[in-house]
Amino acid sequence: MILLFLNFLSAHFFFKVPSVFYYSSSRMILAAITTLLFTVCLGQRFIKKLYELKVGQPIRMEECPVLAQLHEKKQDTPTMGGILILVSMLVALVLWMDLTSSFTLILFIATVWLGFIGAVDDFLKLKYKSAKGLSGKKKMAFQILFAAAFSLYLLVPRESSNKEVFSSPVAKEQITIAQGENVPPETFIRTLKGEEYAGRYYVPFFKKPLLILTGGGCILAFFITLFVITGSSNAVNLTDGLDGLAAGCVLQVSIVLAVVAFLSNHFELSSYLNILYIEGSGEIGVYLCAMVGACLGFLWYNGYPAQVFMGDTGSLALGGILGVCSVLLRREGLLALVGGIFVVEALSVIIQVLSYKLRGKKRVFLCAPLHHHFEYKGWQETKVVVRFWIVGLVLALIGLFSFKFQ
Repeated sequence: MILLFLNFLSAHFFFKVPSVFYYSSSRMILAAITTLLFTVCLGQRFIKKLYELKVGQPIRMEECPVLAQLHEKKQDTPTMGGILILVSMLVALVLWMDLTSSFTLILFIATVWLGFIGAVDDFLKLKYKSAKGLSGKKKMAFQILFAAAFSLYLLVPRESSNKEVFSSPVAKEQITIAQGENVPPETFIRTLKGEEYAGRYYVPFFKKPLLILTGGGCILAFFITLFVITGSSNAVNLTDGLDGLAAGCVLQVSIVLAVVAFLSNHFELSSYLNILYIEGSGEIGVYLCAMVGACLGFLWYNGYPAQVFMGDTGSLALGGILGVCSVLLRREGLLALVGGIFVVEALSVIIQVLSYKLRGKKRVFLCAPLHHHFEYKGWQETKVVVRFWIVGLVLALIGLFSFKFQ
């Protein structure tokens, strides 16, 4: 909106607009500051309102008695704090992002859709005073519906122009062809078709794509996108079990993906680092920085001892947005690396469930997800959170280093 307003002033009142507002790097910083101030300044009033509405966090008393004893003091702590995070991000989106970009609209829909699913889940938990909200099948069905629509958007051929609503993203690559001895190599730029862009899968430390799916391979690409978005959404949801854990980990992953989005938006930088150039991807970086500021501001109240929890409203949406951004940037492999905490947390639950069903109710972990396992072993909650943050930070640094390595 700010960009539209400045363009209006420039066109009708001959107002000279400072170029700084058009740079994605400037808007990334402004978006982070906006969401940080929004969450910190309005957080206290928001929490007070949640207390008035008696939006308390339900604890699994019957299912996990030991865990319930450890977290007994959290029983009345308000949840659905994700509303504060998401609203602040949407405010930053309206203020600082290019509203004519298809990336902006995609991220807006992802935030609203996944946030609504989480809000319904939280509402049902609060209404019936239990840890069971929206059924797993229904929750997954709505997530898959969004992921399927998004995947089709990427794979169905259409005009590539990032300035039209739901047009295909514009991706370009630099190709160098050797001409023989004593002849300088010839370099030219090629614009990728929609399915070429959507069917490329990169892994950290490697310059060339691991997979290039075209034709019938697009079916596999369709299901990979479904898996990335739904998996990321649910993995962050599973990680949200201790004060500040999910918000701190999401913050770190968002920073890495924001850097990738910034680099992908500059042809020279992306060519130098062997990153796919994606026109207009700076808007993705702006939104990811808005997420960074929102999570940082939320940690002001969510750090131990937490005054508010994000609930499924926040965790499902934030995880899904990370998945969407990684797909748009063609960095699903990078998300798996820098979001290793989320991957391990999700795997711990899968392993626990399979072991319980296939090994005669035997468990691998004392409790799942993994962060509760360490609580059962006697670790203090703050120790678990800080150590998970440290591991997440190391993974983030490795992810950033992988671009220089390739």
